[in-house]
Amino acid sequence: MTNDVFMHATTAERAALIEARLTAALAPVESIRITDDSAQHAGHAGASAGGHFSVTIVAAAFAGKARVARHRMVYDALADAMQRGIHALAITAYTPEEFALLPR
Repeated sequence: MTNDVFMHATTAERAALIEARLTAALAPVESIRITDDSAQHAGHAGASAGGHFSVTIVAAAFAGKARVARHRMVYDALADAMQRGIHALAITAYTPEEFALLPR
């Protein structure tokens, strides 16, 4: 994913690009949900081009990692988009075992 592709993508395309990048970098990914939260941030600095996303991801790659390390793994996978195309990213990262224990 290059910055130009991400910057000129539609909201749905941006979410798909984020999902593809994370799925490839953190495989196997059991579950992933990308939400574009840009509309909730309209009017504040940096919001004019959108780029506010929430990611909930479940991957075995997070096993034994602290929350900061998990976030770093996600940021590393999205490094080029984080520089220009993503203004803000909220991350919730679970192992499959942690996710299975969540109330439904």
